[in-house]
Amino acid sequence: MAQIKVRRNGPYLVDVPEDVKLIDWNGNEYQIGRRPFALCRCGGSTSKPFCDGTHSKIGFQAAEAAVAASEDKAAR
Repeated sequence: MAQIKVRRNGPYLVDVPEDVKLIDWNGNEYQIGRRPFALCRCGGSTSKPFCDGTHSKIGFQAAEAAVAASEDKAAR
């Protein structure tokens, strides 16, 4: 089963089966070197979409909890 953990003021930690693909908006596939892997959430990583630890250097602070009954719409 796939699992995505939101790290406190850090990246999304993604633990997924071997057969998952990470694809950008242009259809380009990223090579996933190891599992689990971390996806950048702060926007400052030089190895996007992967986390490189920049969040700790820039003092990234994020909302920590999901908001129930949010009116946001899913991305398409």
